[in-house]
This record gives sequence, structure tokens and C-alpha cells, in this order.
Amino acid sequence: MPSHRPNFSVIAATVVISVAIPLQLHGNKLVILNAFAQTNLSENQWVVIPTKNNKNEAFRLNEAAIKLSEQKRFQEALDNLDRALEIYVTINDQSGEAATLNNKGRVYESQGQYSQALRYYQQALFINRQIKNQFAISRTWSNIGNLWLKQNKPELAILAFKQCVSNREKVRITNPQISKAEEQPYSHTDLENYQTLAAILLKENRVAEAGRIIDLIKIPELHEFFDGVRGNQNTAKGVELLPEEQQIFQTMSKIFDRAIALGQELTTLRKISPEKRTPQQQQRLQELVKLQEQQLEQFNNFINSPEVATQVEQLTRQEKRQNINLDSLNSIRDNLSRMPQKSVLLYPLILPNSLELILVTPESPPIHRSVPVKREELNQAILAFREVLQDPTLNPKPAGSKLYDWLIKPIENELNNANAKTIIYAPDSQLRYIPLAALYDGNQWLVQRFNINYITAASLTDFNNKPQQQVRILAAAFTRGRYQFNVGTRQFVFSGLPFAGKEVANLVATVPGTKQLLNDEFSPNSTVPQLDDYTIVHFATHAAFVVGKPEDSFILFGNGDRVTLEDISSWSLPRVDLVVLSACETGLGGQLGNGEEILGFGFQIQKTGAKSAIASLWVVDDGGTQELMNAFYATLPLNKFTKAESLRQAQTALISGKNQRLNHPYYWAPFILIGNGL
Repeated sequence: MPSHRPNFSVIAATVVISVAIPLQLHGNKLVILNAFAQTNLSENQWVVIPTKNNKNEAFRLNEAAIKLSEQKRFQEALDNLDRALEIYVTINDQSGEAATLNNKGRVYESQGQYSQALRYYQQALFINRQIKNQFAISRTWSNIGNLWLKQNKPELAILAFKQCVSNREKVRITNPQISKAEEQPYSHTDLENYQTLAAILLKENRVAEAGRIIDLIKIPELHEFFDGVRGNQNTAKGVELLPEEQQIFQTMSKIFDRAIALGQELTTLRKISPEKRTPQQQQRLQELVKLQEQQLEQFNNFINSPEVATQVEQLTRQEKRQNINLDSLNSIRDNLSRMPQKSVLLYPLILPNSLELILVTPESPPIHRSVPVKREELNQAILAFREVLQDPTLNPKPAGSKLYDWLIKPIENELNNANAKTIIYAPDSQLRYIPLAALYDGNQWLVQRFNINYITAASLTDFNNKPQQQVRILAAAFTRGRYQFNVGTRQFVFSGLPFAGKEVANLVATVPGTKQLLNDEFSPNSTVPQLDDYTIVHFATHAAFVVGKPEDSFILFGNGDRVTLEDISSWSLPRVDLVVLSACETGLGGQLGNGEEILGFGFQIQKTGAKSAIASLWVVDDGGTQELMNAFYATLPLNKFTKAESLRQAQTALISGKNQRLNHPYYWAPFILIGNGL
């Protein structure tokens, strides 16, 4: 069995060195072992110098320390981290040094030694700011935020998590990929950090700020699903600091800047081997580590100062006044006010013990309602509703009413007061698997009252980009043949859709200039290059949104080839207003995922430059789909209605139509519009 001890050479030395091993407690005695102090080695003491595979060994020591800490073997974990720090200092790897400091903070935090944990997090933050590692800065702030949350300092925790989010979104534009080594020193994921911030803000009744975070939550969700997602100039703004928070952070930044200047000088001196340092350099090194120690004390004193207490008290009063003026909120309100119909934006957030609802209207402050329902109960209701929706022999109204009472009834008065005609909806997690249109208020379906327009996130959507006047349609269909294949562990068998041919033929007859592609001529090689020549792309074929990886979800072309969600990212469709997939299915296998595959489809379509997409949450009877699409295209090309209104008109036509078989939401409810609804 291979040894797990590091590969070291040991030499005798009489030197004075500065190493980046942080402050360590032995009993009640504080032993100085860090970069902000020095270790004096007298004659005949041993200096440990790593010889090879240094970085790999340090990484392994960090991994082992995390596992030991989880087993509550805290001293062994700290010993491993001390050895890792020796290696990182020796090879001058400041990034690894900061990561290990974060891990030491986590070990002390696990023991409830919060003041010690904060000191290590501070040291890591100083180093990460010095080397300008935005991702590490983000995650170190999240560690600090969680620590302050445990200490019942919610206002300071909010400030820390805001810094976490803002720094993370800055780096996402240039570096969406994060390695395992970079992720290792942090106990919480991006998604967990964003969700934590949203939950604290809601608990503190800071609704407007919470709305911004709930919107941004979609970005780390997409990042986890696609293994790296770039943001945009809107998301890169992160989340704004309130004036009181800005004052606190400005003082913190001054302390950080002084520590960084000291750290840069110290790093330069540390690069000089001890035996080559002049007495003046050695004296300056000793001064620098003492000065850095003073910076740590100054940071702690500031956090506990009357100045911060005053700012926190002002924040508390601000929460009660709710007079927050956020640029991101004003931008959303402006977008809503310029919609052709009265529109509101609905954000639900599923927490372990509640469903949080935020409603944004053009005129009023954001409205927050908290519904006391456990996540497990909500998920069970979602799954039950979906099951009855997919069986036209069952009555979905009781299940639809139950979810209506949780999702819509708490904000019903506000919807009426806003005279809302359109609900722009950014569903969270499992809510993505059910159509909002099919909620039932006791008298009618929700779609009979409102247009419903899904979005991935407001920060990724242009609400007011109007469609082109001249409609040009490319209509493609898989009408005959049979294809069988495996994707992962699942087997798919798809047959041609006879009514899809009629669907396409109707488009050709209804909209002049429509081009049709059937079966073998409907292949990726021949179809994809011409997509951007049209304003509407209509695919009457099978597609599957499968829980798992992006490459598991796909669109089936008429010749049997498949294009995955990952492949769609290479399409360029800046002139396309709408992509329609009329025969999708959501492959749950009886288990709910987080709906990332549905969120991911909408995001990928928007990423191509296309303005919006229509997809279905389950496969509908072939003839029923044709009826709905016929009704949809009967109004859309006339430019009398928006896409959202045309879809609502088509759905209500089936509800009230003479063919009572199609009244059931199984036929009309699964079709959702994602993106710009104009």
C-alpha cells in the first residue's frame, strides 16, 4: 500500500524564515505560525522542504483534511493543513496558500471557534485580493457570510453574500469554467450561496433586493447544468450595495488595501532566500508581519465598532421603510411599463419550509408573500398534478386548485389591483415541470384570465424587442419511419407523426412563403444552415428534455439524427423571433429533477440570438397538437396579437371548442412560451 506521507527532504539549518502557516491554538495558548508573524528556528532544528509533486501533495493534504474534519478529527485535519501550507509557501503558490487558509477557517468553524475561523478567512481574503482571484474572493466572502449568519449578524451576512455574488458574476463573463481544485476549499456551492442570500433578504423583509438575487439564481443553476455559463453585462453588475452597506464596505476596503500593500512587499522579501537577505531586509520582514497582524486586529475591531453598529441599525430601519431604490429593479419596472399590455413579473422561490413569492409590478414596490408549505409536500403536489394532467381520463381540477392556492391566491388582490393581463413567470426548480396555465381557481383555468410568458431570468431576457413585421416560416416535420436508440441508460423509440405532415401543410397553406422540409430532407446538415433566413422555425418532431446532462436532452430530426442541448449553443439565429417544438416530452421517469433541462433549453435558444421558444412539457396526442398549432398560427402572422396572446387564444379555443375531447388540459396546457412574449 503506498505511503500517504509527503515526499520531503530534511536538512539541518540555522535560519529565520517566514512561513504562511496561520495562527493555531494549542489548548488556550496562541502559537504564531503564520505569514503575519515569523518562526525562529534555532541551530540544529529541522526545516522541512518538499522535493517533488509539491502541488499535488498539498492538494491531497487539503482533501484529507476536509474528510478528517467531517469525521470530527479536527487536530489531524489542522496538522494536514499546516503541512500543506508549508508546501505552498515553499513553492510560492499564493492561490494554494489562500485556499488552505480557507480550509483552516472551515475546520475552526466546524468546532464552533468562530473568531479563529474569521481570522483565517480574513487572511485568505487579503491574499486573494492581492492576487486578484475574483472567484476565490467570491467564495471566501461566502465563508465569511455563513460565519456571520451563525453569529446572528444578518446585516453583515447580507453584505458578505452580496460581495460573494457580485465577484462571482464579474468573473463569469471571462472565466465560466471552474476547476475542482478551485472549488475544493469552500463548503457551499454558488447556487447554495445565492439561495442563502435570497432567504436572508426575505427574512429581513428586503424584498426588492431578494428579487434581484432570485433572478440571478438561474445563472448558477445553468452553470451547474452546462458546466460553465457566461454571464452578460446585466448579470455582471451583481447586486447593489445600499448606502449603509457601501459605507461599511469602503472602510473594509481601506483595511484590505493596506494589508494587500504590506502583503505585496512581504511576498517580494520572501522570494529572497533567508541566507541572502540583508539585516535591513530581515528587519523589514519582521515589521511587515507585525503590521499585517495589526490589520487583522483592525478589521475585527471595525466589525465590532459603534460605527458598524450604527450602520446596521440604519439598515434595520431601512428594511421597515422599504424605500430601496435599486437600478436593477427600476430596469425591470421600466421594461414592464413599456409592455403593450399590463404585465407583472412573478418569482417563486422554493425553500425547505416555505414557498416564497415575489411579485414585481410597474407601479408599486415588490410584493412578498410567504406560503408555509414544506418542499417535500410541494414537490408531491407538483408530481401529482403533472400525473393527472397527462391522463385525459382524470380530473385535474382538485390538484390544480391546490397549487393555485399556493402560487396565485396569495397575490390575487395585487394582480387585480395591477390590472394585470400578462404574468411573466420565472419558475423555480420543480415548478418548471408543470404549466402555470393549468392552475384552477375554482371557476376557470388561469390561462383564461392571463397571458403567461415564461422566462429563464429577467437579467437574460429582453422583454421589449418587438418581432419583425414580415413573417417567414421554416416548417419541418418527421412524419414517417421509426428510430430506436439509447441515451445513457434510457431507450427511446420514436415513430413518425402523421398529423405533423398536416400541421406543416396547414402552415404552407396559411402563411405565404412558408418553406417545408419533411423526413430525410429534414436533417441537421441541410436544415440548420438556413434557420436564420426565417423569422419562425417550426419543428413538428420529437424532442426530449431529460434529467441529467445537457447531452441527454435532444431534438430528433426527420432523418434520425439528433441535436443535443449542448449542440444548440453553436447555432446562430439572431433574426429568428420564435422557435417552436411541437412534440416535446420531459423524461422524468417518475422522479422530479430541478427542471434544469427545461431552463437550459430556454437559455440555449436565447443564447443563439432567437427571441423566444415554444415547447411542450409532455407529448400530446398528435391530432390535438395539430388543432392547437392551427389555432396559434391563425392569429400570429396577422401581427394583431403578441406571441403570448396568440398562444393563449389557441389554448382557450381548445378549452371552449366544440370538440370536448380537447377541453382537457392534457391537450392544451403543456405548451409554454419561453423568452420574449411580444
